Amino acid sequence: MEGWILRPARPEDGPIIRRMIREARLNPFGLHIPRFWVAEVQGRVVGAVQIRPHRDGSRELASLVVDPAWRGRGIGSALVRAQLARAREPLVLICRPELEPFYARFGFRRLRPEEMPPFFRWVHRIARWLGRPLRIMGWDPTEAVEEPPEG
Repeated sequence: MEGWILRPARPEDGPIIRRMIREARLNPFGLHIPRFWVAEVQGRVVGAVQIRPHRDGSRELASLVVDPAWRGRGIGSALVRAQLARAREPLVLICRPELEPFYARFGFRRLRPEEMPPFFRWVHRIARWLGRPLRIMGWDPTEAVEEPPEG
């Protein structure tokens, strides 16, 4: 595990989480620090992710970010697995097309517009109108297949 731990975010983690999200050019809205889990190395936050609820009742795996110096060490995967282990209902996420294979490893699949919760159908329509390629993917704990152990 290279000396990092996963834990719920604390209020004092807010500034670093916001900075990392801004620098990664992720959606800066809806960042509620108590919803985040972080990866920490020697007291320093190096990764974060949250589950964001929406008004339509859907829940989004969102704001996954890992410090560039710590990428490729399994931190992002561990953060996703930790959130999925706690999820008791379906999750949806929005990602760039090139990230689709990463999320597919955890059982997320691309959703057709008619499968999307209302909020995500709206996002999908706006993205298409703006000509921005996005993938809307869903994960359902009742359909999730356990990933084979590494090694």
